[in-house]
Amino acid sequence: MMENAQREIEERKRALNNLKAKDPLLAAVPQIGLPVALATQVLAKKPKPEDVDKAKKLAELHAQIRAKLSGSLGNLIQPVAQIPDRPKPLILDEDGRTIDKSGRAISIPTLTPTLKANIRAKKREVFNKGQGTSERSTTNDDAVKFFDDRINQKPILRTKRTLRFHEPGKFQQMAERLRMKSQLERLQNEISQIARKTGISSATKLALIAPKQDTPDDVPCMEWWDSVILTNDFNSIDEMGKISIRKSAITNLIEHPTQMKPPNEPLKPVFLPVFLTKKERKKLRRQNRREAWKEEQEKIRLGLVAPPEPKLRISNLMRVLGTEAVQDPTKIEAHVREQMAKRQKAHEEANNARKLTAEQKSEKKIRKIKEDTTCGVHVSVYRIRELQDNASKKFKVETNAKQLHMTGTVVLFRDCCVIVVEGGPKQQKKYRRLMQHRIKWEEDIVKGPDGHDVPNSCVLVWEGTSQRRHFGEIKFKVFPMEKMAREFFQKHQVEHYWDLAYSGAVLEASTDS
Repeated sequence: MMENAQREIEERKRALNNLKAKDPLLAAVPQIGLPVALATQVLAKKPKPEDVDKAKKLAELHAQIRAKLSGSLGNLIQPVAQIPDRPKPLILDEDGRTIDKSGRAISIPTLTPTLKANIRAKKREVFNKGQGTSERSTTNDDAVKFFDDRINQKPILRTKRTLRFHEPGKFQQMAERLRMKSQLERLQNEISQIARKTGISSATKLALIAPKQDTPDDVPCMEWWDSVILTNDFNSIDEMGKISIRKSAITNLIEHPTQMKPPNEPLKPVFLPVFLTKKERKKLRRQNRREAWKEEQEKIRLGLVAPPEPKLRISNLMRVLGTEAVQDPTKIEAHVREQMAKRQKAHEEANNARKLTAEQKSEKKIRKIKEDTTCGVHVSVYRIRELQDNASKKFKVETNAKQLHMTGTVVLFRDCCVIVVEGGPKQQKKYRRLMQHRIKWEEDIVKGPDGHDVPNSCVLVWEGTSQRRHFGEIKFKVFPMEKMAREFFQKHQVEHYWDLAYSGAVLEASTDS
């Protein structure tokens, strides 16, 4: 089959060469740029004279164009038959320009966009590229500008750590320093205690508080201890520089300083008491009882204390004694009842030992009611319309004041009865509740200054503090005249109590009328 195919190809070549020799149109086929196989197929048909003329004209036109074009473009235009199958290699010089085989630069035409959208996209791409380069350049410039060559960069490799040993005797020196410090603190405490006992500490404090006299202008002409024996403070030194001394002031006696008591400074620091809550008190009591019980058990185990007898009751009689209760139940029951009576008696005796006597009870009650009034006495002044004819309310006023251990007085005057009570803040609170809430003053109807019936009333005129008590045990005083009542208060140096109460009564009477 191969031989037949090769034979047919040879025959076709020979036929084509013969046609070329006979027809001049085939000779112009390479200039036109048509393949030979296609040309043979075209010429195999019967060509027309018009086609032959067109082919000649095309060949002439192609030759003219090649003659007019010069340079790189003329060389680039080649007939279709002469274009190689593979692309030509791209040759670049040192500057990056495209050159041909002879070394001449070739300018490759670039396609310029014609649409407006493509033109805007091209401009945007060029702008972005320029901005990116400017940013990179600025960042590089900043890095170069703010880079400090003096800073040593850390090495990449990690240095190996070496063992560091303490110097011999280092901890001994530290211990010696601590011992010296504690010894110095102990000595300072001892010195301060001795200074408190002798009174030197107060003198040193006064010396620290006194202003320093560094300037020479503040130096006195004469010290105070010298002025005692000199004749005159200013004229004791004459022109010759001699000092005139008063010889009568100099004796053979020695003046000793006055012995003063040391200040009452506590040697030990005073700690404020801490009050525990109810839960904490229960817990502390439980722990203390448990510790006492453990101590008692240890003594019993060691044989120091005899173990206590079992606590027998009728309910646990059989469980505790067992067979002994079965053998003689009557004797065991009597023994148990005797032990129960003994325990009851011991309990009552312990209660009676703890119980306070009648005197102690009264003292305790008085101590709870009385208050400390050394820093100041609280005083209250009450005004009542009428109190002379009401015995029950007079009894309440007087008895409650005595029960609360308050001092004061009750002045009875028409349309103005004044009650003054002195005591502590708690006493005043209880007495104020008695006067303004417990006693119903409005139940009594009394006659006013104009003769009309009006309800009785009690008003708290004034309350405050005083340095001392001005009255003794509370007593009733009746005065027919206003001047006598004021003189009574003036005698006790508290006439302003009466002025306040009486002026309020006058104003109240004027408003009622």
